[in-house]
Amino acid sequence: MRHAVSRGLICLALFGFAGSLAAQEDHGNDKPAGNDWVSQTTQTCASCHGKNGVSQTPNFPIIAGQHQDYLVHTIKAYRDGDRENAIMAGQVQGMSDAQIKALARYYSKQSSPLHTATAE
Repeated sequence: MRHAVSRGLICLALFGFAGSLAAQEDHGNDKPAGNDWVSQTTQTCASCHGKNGVSQTPNFPIIAGQHQDYLVHTIKAYRDGDRENAIMAGQVQGMSDAQIKALARYYSKQSSPLHTATAE
């Protein structure tokens, strides 16, 4: 019985690992990244980062007004495991590159209390 349980746990772990690899390889797939998807997703983001990306607590960064390229890089790093945060990794897991770009575009255009330099 103990061996059957052990084999079952090993199989689950392997399937989980294979699933995470498949998810990592799935980033190029077309997933909805339109206005409806962005609107729904930003509602989840707002629970930590505040409405329109302006956090009211120092525990969570303000993402409104950040450079789009910075946000894309950061979100991809959480998704791909290059940057570690269990909450963020869980939120962005499985997002396509197009979804990340759409989300970053949205937040980069929001008004922000931060000063971000521009090249213009």
